Amino acid sequence: MKRLKAKKIAALLLASSMALSLVACGGKQATQTDSTSATEAEETAAAEDAAKEEPAEEAASEVSIDFEDGVFGFVGNDKTVNSAAGDSTFSVEDYNGGKALKITSSGKAIYAGIQADALLGDKASELKTVEMTVGTENPDGTFYSTAGNIYGFTGEKNNKSNTAWSVYLETANPKTISYTVPDGETFGAGNYLVLSLENDTGKDKGATPANLYVADITFKDASGNVLAADTSAEYVAADTGSDRSNLCALTDVVEFEGFAVSGDGWCQAGFTMPQEILDALVPGSVVEITYSSENGEIWLVMNEAAVGWSRVGQGNYDGSGSDAAVCDGSKAYITYEQIAAICGDDVSTWGTTMQCEASGAWEVYGVRVGTASEFKMINNLVQVPDSAASGDGWSQAGFTMPQEMIDALVPGSVVTISYTSENGELWVVMNEAAVGWSRVGQGNYDGSGSDSAVCDGKTCQVTYEQIAAICGDDVSTWGTTMQCEASGAWEVYSVAVGQSAE
Repeated sequence: MKRLKAKKIAALLLASSMALSLVACGGKQATQTDSTSATEAEETAAAEDAAKEEPAEEAASEVSIDFEDGVFGFVGNDKTVNSAAGDSTFSVEDYNGGKALKITSSGKAIYAGIQADALLGDKASELKTVEMTVGTENPDGTFYSTAGNIYGFTGEKNNKSNTAWSVYLETANPKTISYTVPDGETFGAGNYLVLSLENDTGKDKGATPANLYVADITFKDASGNVLAADTSAEYVAADTGSDRSNLCALTDVVEFEGFAVSGDGWCQAGFTMPQEILDALVPGSVVEITYSSENGEIWLVMNEAAVGWSRVGQGNYDGSGSDAAVCDGSKAYITYEQIAAICGDDVSTWGTTMQCEASGAWEVYGVRVGTASEFKMINNLVQVPDSAASGDGWSQAGFTMPQEMIDALVPGSVVTISYTSENGELWVVMNEAAVGWSRVGQGNYDGSGSDSAVCDGKTCQVTYEQIAAICGDDVSTWGTTMQCEASGAWEVYSVAVGQSAE
């Protein structure tokens, strides 16, 4: 185990030092009392026995999860602690001489949910203490202090408690942190844990946000016994109570580069719109805002509009009668039609700047413009093994399609891809298709006329019909491999095929 060697070495060194001490004082040993000699002999023997008791050390250093098997399906992004939490990405990587769960920040604070109730099963009620070996690392190699919490949700009402942790010294990175179930509380079915990284000194100084590593997790009962974990457990995001039914994915996305800004309540701040954003503002388009705010709201201000200073997306409260923006505390959507209802249909009269505003303190992390699309609900899901891949911009990588995937590719089916990419996009490449090398899901830009894939930066969906429109209806002519691609660096974590429930 990862914490074993140091304990063994310490015990051996202790025994050795005592033995050397006895030799060095050999000339005086006979003059000491029998009582002293007996005590020293007992201590030496005890130290030597401790060094020899390897099985006992193994038990004492046992962990419930060490990530050596590469499995991490029991973790995911949590929104219950902070609805504006970032959507981090997860992977298992080499770290500090072993394997560890790597949590890569999206640029916002990390809140990683751990499905502890399913991990422990019928032993969940025995949980008293959770220990984790965690470390943080800035991508540029510079050490910056970090801090966060372990949150526990216990009892029938998921009562929240927390223990703070911090890594302030490079010499104490990684370190073991712990959380204890409060007295009078019980952990059981429906309860879960959240590990956060909320304070990042490097990020505050303008550096790339730190990555969080979890080398191991140990669950213990009240007597200190280690509880086994079933790592086949799957993470299920806890219901935050917020209605996300109106949220959507975007296709044909244009990023508003550099749109990161904040303000106090009723303060406006923003940027000059580049030409590509102005060109993307057409009927049917949507402005997507990634944000957090004190009151959960956000809206737009077109401060140079020809019709005069205009607030858009605030409903009827001083918003010139505009419909309210669709907001969930982390994403907001304001349509072209909402802006046009106030500022007119001619985008050239909207002015050259776009600002944001809310009634309480707010922060915007990014703005995009695209065409709204909805993800399809999927059933009869077939997970594709060994489908993880990555590449740089305009490079392709993928996997050989297993027979069960090929059999699942029928009319109405959908390929669902879990991913991240530099530009938020992703599409499919059928490089062995009988019709020739075929890019699918990139719209009309070198995509052979295929419709754009539905992407939101973490999930991408490409339908059977989109592939068939290019490669033909006969799946046997599609070739045996499926690849992915994007215009910027990308990474795919998993691929599945299912049947649309619509």
